Amino acid sequence: MTRLDAGRIEAYRRDGYLTPLSAFEPDEMADHLARLDAIQAKRGGRLSPTFNIKAHLLIPQLWDLVRDERILRPVQDILGPDLLCWAASFFMKEPGEPQHVPWHQDATYWGLSEPRALTAWVAFSASGSENGCMRVLPGSHAGTAPHRDSNDAWNMLPGREEIAFNVDESQAVDIILRPGEMSLHHLLLIHGSKPNAGGTRRVGFAIRYIAGDLTQTGSERVSATLVSGRDHGGFDLESAPEDEFHPAALQRHPDIVRKWMRMVSGEVSKRRA
Repeated sequence: MTRLDAGRIEAYRRDGYLTPLSAFEPDEMADHLARLDAIQAKRGGRLSPTFNIKAHLLIPQLWDLVRDERILRPVQDILGPDLLCWAASFFMKEPGEPQHVPWHQDATYWGLSEPRALTAWVAFSASGSENGCMRVLPGSHAGTAPHRDSNDAWNMLPGREEIAFNVDESQAVDIILRPGEMSLHHLLLIHGSKPNAGGTRRVGFAIRYIAGDLTQTGSERVSATLVSGRDHGGFDLESAPEDEFHPAALQRHPDIVRKWMRMVSGEVSKRRA
């Protein structure tokens, strides 16, 4: 991935997202997916919801991925040289299952001092209209919107939140990605995804990057991973996993997740209509 030119940066500023961006060769991403499948096979066929929160702190493959220059270069062009990975997790949808992501803004639960943050959504498998790709509302990142509890058990978001008004879906754009491609979207961009109505599963890895000088609002101090540049002291810094699900990493992870979930729950509650 080369640096973003001025035109693409302006398009991101205007629309709130950028896609598609080439990050990995298809065969390289096929290897990443095969390794993920092997990890899940060893753990009862799935990555548990708890282990999926900040999964890069348990799996060296993912620790390397969030620090990969092919992802970081375009993110640096938008957010600057000092970057933290605030979180990273998989969004997986099997064919015919009802899991979906309602319209929402990520800012409802990030709780950051400023909205200089984005998600790099990396396609481990093909992501298209039939199998529930991400959809966005271009230009919807001007400010925060009210949210409510969806009361929906199939909502894949950590707080079950959704936008508290009807969205004009005729304005939505499907983010169609091939394996190894990625999209970037602003934390205030309204986005979501439908259930997987196709015949192939959809696997995406959402990496949450923030500018390195930001801080967390509220009383809960959470941690983050320094991925480029220097540390500004706003977050406790996270450590690389010694090995796949290494005992030391497994010992550190629960406290990190508890703090993160308390912060998320507090932020979601503050923003509900």
